[in-house]
Amino acid sequence: QVQLVESGGGLVQPGGSLRLSCAASGSIVRINDMGWYRQFPGKQRELVASITRDGSANYEDSVKGRFTISRDNAKNTVSLQMDKLKPEDTAVFYCKANVLVYRQTSTYNARYWGEGIQVTVSS
Repeated sequence: QVQLVESGGGLVQPGGSLRLSCAASGSIVRINDMGWYRQFPGKQRELVASITRDGSANYEDSVKGRFTISRDNAKNTVSLQMDKLKPEDTAVFYCKANVLVYRQTSTYNARYWGEGIQVTVSS
């Protein structure tokens, strides 16, 4: 099994910055794609940013130029630097990882999610 633990959320004023971090642990052989999603009240979870193992990043249009995703393969972590935050960025953010997992004598691919962390942008 694999666990993802998010940290770094909270309350920030418009125009401010937050850095979210997500650490993966458990029976990990290799982590492939990682990403951050967000969910607004009453809405489906949506992709904010994703990053491949080799560092290629993809962003949702509304966060381009404001958010930066990065990862550390040695530490099994992914981060999301969020700058110039807006009230409409307020949401619960989730970390996701596609992981090659080992169990006994075999391996398998599985997707894991963190529990979510609240980001609130308000004055």
